[in-house]
Amino acid sequence: MAGRALAEAAQVFAAIGDKTRLHIVARLSNGRGLSIVRLTEGTHVSRQAITKHLRSLESAGLVKSGRVGRERIWQLKTARLTEAQLHLQRISAHWDAALSRLRAFVEEV
Repeated sequence: MAGRALAEAAQVFAAIGDKTRLHIVARLSNGRGLSIVRLTEGTHVSRQAITKHLRSLESAGLVKSGRVGRERIWQLKTARLTEAQLHLQRISAHWDAALSRLRAFVEEV
């Protein structure tokens, strides 16, 4: 199970590793859904490119969409980000423990 969870976390990190997708996640993090038109505002990225990035984020389980009238509204799904954060915390804890052991060893010598 841990291997699968890590593979899923890797999808999240890969998805937000792109600066445009990270910007989209940041824009959606306010909790309000946004249309592609709104997500494109203030950027130099085309609607088609934003759509492509949203599909990548959707594949990683980071966003979802729904129709409101004639528009498709995109929202952030925070559960996958929370899972990724937990993986980072575990990795950080392992590094902290390793560095503490190294420090103790060096101080003994």
